[in-house]
Amino acid sequence: MDVNMQTSSQTIVPKQSRALSSAQERKLVDYLDVQFLQLMRGYKKRSEPTTHLPTLHDYLDASRQILSLILQIPPIDPSTSLRTAYLLRLTNDTLSSIVGYPPDSESLPEALDWLDDLDQAWLTVLEAQVWDPSSGAGVDLYIDAADASGGIKTSPMSQTERTRLRSLLVGSSTSLEEWLENGKESQEEQNVENMLERLGLQAEFDDLFSRTLDHLGGLSGIVVDPV
Repeated sequence: MDVNMQTSSQTIVPKQSRALSSAQERKLVDYLDVQFLQLMRGYKKRSEPTTHLPTLHDYLDASRQILSLILQIPPIDPSTSLRTAYLLRLTNDTLSSIVGYPPDSESLPEALDWLDDLDQAWLTVLEAQVWDPSSGAGVDLYIDAADASGGIKTSPMSQTERTRLRSLLVGSSTSLEEWLENGKESQEEQNVENMLERLGLQAEFDDLFSRTLDHLGGLSGIVVDPV
């Protein structure tokens, strides 16, 4: 996976971090807004010869670059809310756009891989961890007593943000199932479940967003009913 997401069994030392300065935040916001605009334009023109995102592979690759940058925003107030807001935006955009590309046996594994990356990203944010690019994992945040007494802190996601996130993930199940239904490559495959089993992707699909939804409380995974 390009973002190098992985679950590590090794002991990870808690990591100190600092919020972005006002100047850093302005530059980051400007840069990310441009990247999101380019992502949207590329998607809308995906069927045109001039687009830079003609395939799902290209779209997911561009999305991963944005995800990697968002995750490196430190979970220290006031930067904490910035990371959450941009990850919610990326989640909404990608879940809406993936289904706009034609699914096939080559793109399905990459799409599920991306969705697993997104699941792990949200777990990092929900647990207010610092993203460590070198290990490809979230690291527990450490704020020493002196910094804490000086007002340095991290704030958890609000109930409104958690509700929106849960709605996005649960609501994507119908569109993903319909997308997969359109991706059946032969009449011999009577339903989506048969296709996923043939491709060896049933377990991955069943576990979609399981970490995040478990953390939010309930409805983890997406159940595929025979069609």
